[in-house]
Amino acid sequence: MAAICGIVAADLMQFGQSDPDTEAAPRPGRFGRFYLQELINRGGVSEVWTASDPEGRVFALRRMWDNRLRNFAERKRFFRGCEVLSQIHHNEYVVNYVEHGKIQGVPYLLMEYVAGSNLKLLLSRGDQVLAENVAQIIIDMALGLEQVHDSGFIHLDFKPENVLVTPNANVRLIDFDLARPRPEQPRRLPGNPGTPAYMSPERLQHLEVDQRADIFALGVTAYEVLAGAKPFPGDSPDEILRKQLGRELTPPRQLNPEIPPALEKVILKCLEPDMANRYPYMSVVVRDLQAALYV
Repeated sequence: MAAICGIVAADLMQFGQSDPDTEAAPRPGRFGRFYLQELINRGGVSEVWTASDPEGRVFALRRMWDNRLRNFAERKRFFRGCEVLSQIHHNEYVVNYVEHGKIQGVPYLLMEYVAGSNLKLLLSRGDQVLAENVAQIIIDMALGLEQVHDSGFIHLDFKPENVLVTPNANVRLIDFDLARPRPEQPRRLPGNPGTPAYMSPERLQHLEVDQRADIFALGVTAYEVLAGAKPFPGDSPDEILRKQLGRELTPPRQLNPEIPPALEKVILKCLEPDMANRYPYMSVVVRDLQAALYV
């Protein structure tokens, strides 16, 4: 499987890019009872640090930017992600929750520190960890989403940036700010934030959604990992949606003949534009992935 694809500790999460003109470069120092040691990542809403407590234990600490504190929608999403993570973190493939709250009015989330890189960085660098463990990483991503769904939630922001991979190829799902309770029946979402390249057709059309939106996002991510390109590239949500609905999709084996035919079949079923033709549950995806990859 090594032919299918083909940093550590410094890059824990990817939240996008911040504007250097609006925030001074942060420095290590005290934050409540924690000491912020090393800045792991900066984003438009928050920053992530390695942080130690008075007992010397090391964590990952995410806190909101001061200039975002009055954005109530972002504060609400931040705290919702904390609450969701607090309910699903006792799982092998989800980053472990420790606590959340406010320190001097600043929202923060404390998590386990896991040395690793997100999947987007591994892809961009052609990292050997990915090349040597791609089959297990794909299965573990599916297992992680299965655990999220079994815990009563849908992720709704599944993409390579939100998959953390350790040097030993262990997978952790991160960033639950957009997560919602898993509905018993498909339902419309209030608002529609997300990354269009990984959003399902029903999401891009603002229709009812359920866990099958995450299954579509897994298909996009697996396709990208294996074929080295996105299945529905586009410069706008409308262009992406047009390609999805028009089935303008190059079969991944045309881009990488090393992909097993059975694995291609699983990916294409995840990417069905009509959610009724997609896999219904992540447990079925896991079963077929394991069969296709002989795991």
